[in-house]
Amino acid sequence: MDELRRIDLNLLLSLHALLTEQHVTRAAHRLHKSQPAVSHALAHLRQVFNDPLLIRRGSRLEPTALALQLQRPLEQALLQLNGLLDAGGFDPASEQREFRLAMSDYGAQIVLPPLMRILRRQAPGIFLAVSQASREGMLAQLQDGETDVALGVFSEIPADLQAQTLFEEHLICIADRASLATPSGPGLEEWLHRPHVLVSMRPGGESEVDNVLGRMGLKRQIALSLPHWSAAAQVLAGTDLILTVSSRSAEPLREHPELVFFQPPLPIPSVLFQQVWHSRRQADPAHAWLRGQLMACCQSEA
Repeated sequence: MDELRRIDLNLLLSLHALLTEQHVTRAAHRLHKSQPAVSHALAHLRQVFNDPLLIRRGSRLEPTALALQLQRPLEQALLQLNGLLDAGGFDPASEQREFRLAMSDYGAQIVLPPLMRILRRQAPGIFLAVSQASREGMLAQLQDGETDVALGVFSEIPADLQAQTLFEEHLICIADRASLATPSGPGLEEWLHRPHVLVSMRPGGESEVDNVLGRMGLKRQIALSLPHWSAAAQVLAGTDLILTVSSRSAEPLREHPELVFFQPPLPIPSVLFQQVWHSRRQADPAHAWLRGQLMACCQSEA
């Protein structure tokens, strides 16, 4: 505790903002302080840690090696302190806060309708900002603090992130009924030679289907790669294309008589749809409440 007596804890908030923004003016906006006040705080922090902490590189401030070592434990300490002060005091009805979520349009159609109904009833002061990125991009955003929760199918979760499975999903194929000889779908050889639609945030992105085929020494023919689940389904009618998607995303399409649904002609393991967050958010009561609502939404939609 002797070391704490040497520093005003408000300086740690300034340090966190400076390391996050790497810019004095933006850090001042985040802290609701003047730019000179934040510059003064940085000068004081440099004396406390006997290190420059942030070095100017053009228009931005670049953290030193010591600053990078401090960033993660500082975030965790501030969150734990905030959780201590908020213990027993979190009230969804009075919470005023923005949460940044990352998900595909598939995740959005499952999660957002029930989640927004909950928020408008129970927590009208909570605002959601939803973005979309590749799986790798979403995980990087969590690590950088740009996103609070990412939802999707992830093959590997970095050690500094936490994950919770929201539901298990299996894949199903969809095609134009007139393009198939039988409603049960083609055999493997014909399926491989038919043109396919790949849903991916970027061309050549990771796909559970292609991972399975690769392990079998096989490859399918991709005729269209695009990042939108809904648009991918709409291009099927009147073509010979095949789309392999999560079964939940296919449900709204079952009312279209021109489309037929069939099982893939090879065993594709089911996938886990997860919510992922950084460990530094673990003790945040508002964050934990939101994660609980996300879980409840997925269970209710099962």
